[in-house]
Amino acid sequence: MCTGKCARFLGLTLIPLSLVCIVANALLLVPNGETAWTNHLSLQVWLMAGFIGGGLMVLCPGIAAVRAGGKGCCGAGCCGNRCRMLRSVFCSAFGVLGAIYCLSVSGTGLRSGPYCLVNGTWDYHFEETLGSYLLNRTQWDLCEKPPGVVYWNVTLFSLLVAASCLEIVLCGVQLVNAAIGVFCGDCRKEDAPH
Repeated sequence: MCTGKCARFLGLTLIPLSLVCIVANALLLVPNGETAWTNHLSLQVWLMAGFIGGGLMVLCPGIAAVRAGGKGCCGAGCCGNRCRMLRSVFCSAFGVLGAIYCLSVSGTGLRSGPYCLVNGTWDYHFEETLGSYLLNRTQWDLCEKPPGVVYWNVTLFSLLVAASCLEIVLCGVQLVNAAIGVFCGDCRKEDAPH
């Protein structure tokens, strides 16, 4: 596969993944779909890892990769596609950092558990379990408020962890692909369609 076609494929994969992260983070802000609990959200939700890290910081390399998959450079096609590939190298490195941020914050959110009310006290009640609460669903009912917050957080943080792992891999592949594209150019013929 040519570096341009590969870049376009990777970019078209990264863009929906970044949008999934943005939506997942937005849903974390409204536990169980209710806005009444915004004063009782965990720190990991407020760090906006899905919106900033896995979302916007990965959307940039996704768009850059799609553009690098096009033909021409700096408007005139003077150097194949090397300028766009060079920009894609830097954007992909930026995307890897964003995805790592999303992975680390989301993983911490899974391990610590939600900020919830148990026996009249708001706290991170699952923090001492070191993540073992994830395997014991009977503990999930200990959180009285917000209702269903454990299931909500586990589902959405797991989605963010999975998406950010894919983003790290795809941004890393695009980083290598774009570096090859900078040094070797694109293998497509001049008359090939975009």
